[in-house]
Amino acid sequence: MPKKLQVKQTIFTSGETKIAVSLTSSTQIQLRQEAQQVVTAKPDVVEWRIDFYTNVLDEEEYLITHHRLKQILGDDIILLTTFRTQQEGGVRKLTDKQYFKLVNWIILNHLTDMLDLELMRSSPEITHTISLAHQKGIKVILSKHDFQRTPTQTEIVVRLKQMAALQADIAKIAVMPHNADDVLTLLNATRQADLVISIPLITMSMGQLGKISRLSGPLFGSVLSFAALAKTSAPGQLSVAALRQALHILSYK
Repeated sequence: MPKKLQVKQTIFTSGETKIAVSLTSSTQIQLRQEAQQVVTAKPDVVEWRIDFYTNVLDEEEYLITHHRLKQILGDDIILLTTFRTQQEGGVRKLTDKQYFKLVNWIILNHLTDMLDLELMRSSPEITHTISLAHQKGIKVILSKHDFQRTPTQTEIVVRLKQMAALQADIAKIAVMPHNADDVLTLLNATRQADLVISIPLITMSMGQLGKISRLSGPLFGSVLSFAALAKTSAPGQLSVAALRQALHILSYK
């Protein structure tokens, strides 16, 4: 199903896979140094993994850090902000109350271009937060990460449909394979969902087994792939250079 989402000058559309790099530093100085290195690779999206940032709940420090980060990223690179909780593979815990207080504050102060929200969070709060983000012109990625297994093809498609029904701008799912069949399940689910869901998708099969899913987005319908410069933020990530070269070689257009 043809679908397009424009954020700044970047258009996310089925058949093309953009590149994202995550920032995982814990201090402002380290974050600035990491961001300066990342921009040299010219990714389409920079994901700030704020669950790694030690003082993420200090609003004054957050504002200063965000301002300096945006100066480094410039006008073209998209800032995606993500607090990944421990339940979904992140580095720290937040209660639902703390989680939504943080993400709603980010939205109200317009501190990001795109925001990752976890599907596992309570539906009434998620619905309100997505609506608030849209009022502020912020695009929402609804996400689900399963580090233990690969659900069935039907389960994966149902989750992606659920994200679309909640008015996400992009639906994201990441799963852990235990064999080649699991990887094929994720790819088949992505293809099936791409045909019937009206929003762009981000899908991946994690770890070494799932690397092919990070390269095959243009064929199966995943619009964004996460790469690394030095340290990875998820198992199975490739370097930016390797991912860019592979996407070029495997271009289906």
